[in-house]
Amino acid sequence: MEIAIGIILGCCALGAGTAMIAGIGPGIGEGNAVASACEAIARQPESKSSVTTTMLMGCAIAETTGLYALVIAILLIFVAPNLLVDILVNTMKSL
Repeated sequence: MEIAIGIILGCCALGAGTAMIAGIGPGIGEGNAVASACEAIARQPESKSSVTTTMLMGCAIAETTGLYALVIAILLIFVAPNLLVDILVNTMKSL
């Protein structure tokens, strides 16, 4: 029983770590977007407002991926272990 609980806790921690890898993508994407926007503004300064607006919208949408990953990681660390251990204990009691 203790081994099964340890496996549940370990898998939840691994899943949370894997989910946080998704935080790398938005950082890289936003960096590329800002760099491209700076280049576009340097080439055509009169299009500054439209480029900036589009860049900010794209960065906001890209950031949601990282936030979803954070929410999943928090759920895997704080909520899932208790639920899974309760399911295991109830299953063992019924056997």
